[in-house]
Amino acid sequence: MLTWFMGTPKNINGEDIPERAFQVFVKPVGSQCNLNCSYCYYLPHNHLVKKRNHVLMTDEVLETYIFQHIQATTESLVFFSWHGGEPLLAGIDFYRKACSMQRKYANGKTIRNGIQTNGTLLNEQWAEFLAQERFMVGISMDGPPELHDRFRKTKDGRGSFKSVLSGFDLLVMHGLDPEILCVINAENEGYPLEVYRFFKHLGVSYLTFIPLVEQLPGEPRASEKSVNPEIFGTFLCAIFDEWVAHDIGKIKVQIFEEALRTAFNQEHTLCIFKPVCGGVPVVEYNGDFYSCDHFVQETHKLGNIMQEQLENLIDSQGQKVFGQAKSEALPDYCRKCEVLVMCNGECMKNRFLYSPEGEPGLNYLCMGYRSFFNHCRPFIEAVSKQFRTTSL
Repeated sequence: MLTWFMGTPKNINGEDIPERAFQVFVKPVGSQCNLNCSYCYYLPHNHLVKKRNHVLMTDEVLETYIFQHIQATTESLVFFSWHGGEPLLAGIDFYRKACSMQRKYANGKTIRNGIQTNGTLLNEQWAEFLAQERFMVGISMDGPPELHDRFRKTKDGRGSFKSVLSGFDLLVMHGLDPEILCVINAENEGYPLEVYRFFKHLGVSYLTFIPLVEQLPGEPRASEKSVNPEIFGTFLCAIFDEWVAHDIGKIKVQIFEEALRTAFNQEHTLCIFKPVCGGVPVVEYNGDFYSCDHFVQETHKLGNIMQEQLENLIDSQGQKVFGQAKSEALPDYCRKCEVLVMCNGECMKNRFLYSPEGEPGLNYLCMGYRSFFNHCRPFIEAVSKQFRTTSL
């Protein structure tokens, strides 16, 4: 049991408890989704539903998770991240119960919710609820319709753009400011300014670019759908120049924000750029705990919250070993890199190439990230210099 004194977590003996930074991706309906996006990395986890037609986190698991998540959080702000599959398939009543349980166990803490959705199920009722409960909403959109619809299709093969845009507009009408998550792939990689300006035209304030990397099974190469590393770097550089010229303070682009953190000697907030990972585990609909959203495999299943406390799973030796592997397996080629502090080898799932010296573990996106981070370094260094000057 925890007691709280002036916002500092202590145990029943009055001893300080070390800060625990984590963000759980909780999957109330597992990998179920109403779309059939051809590049989705989570749909292959359909085996987790154990051949049922429909799964939904039970009230018992939900309440246990919410209680344990709040207990495990060592700060005054508690953030819940609802993911899928498509998390809206759980239904509004599920999230009404979740919000009610959060208030029940808040114990003076501030609760915030974020949800990542494809946007196609949003309607007036959903928008009103999400606005009322002050949810942060992320919507997946890959650019204008001719680019978005290449991969993001319905079950019967139709493009999903029209429905996604309708959902986005509903959220905006209810006063929400959705973040756009845009997957950069082989189809839209050649249109950086077209994609960026499209989102500017929509009035987007928060924008995240996610590079698509699909490793071919057992091979050190990626699928044809995957983004080309060199073109990915060019894509980011083109948008960065536009952003610097016109949009600083207007649009927050996640990777630019992460790069700028190095100007202020701040730690990265995005797991893929941290030296050590392991702070973004998954809790599946049945309470199973996995080390990472990209490693939902039996070898990385560490337990179940119905048998073991969430904080113990987060702090477990297995999770620590998983997180430390990111740094320990970094090739010498990366350790000597001039932009290592910005990248730190990126995500382990993308480390399937060999370095020029033949060492395994080089990130597939290395060429693109190295190009981009070197491109933005002069700006970052200028910001850093100005910050140091004004701080004196």
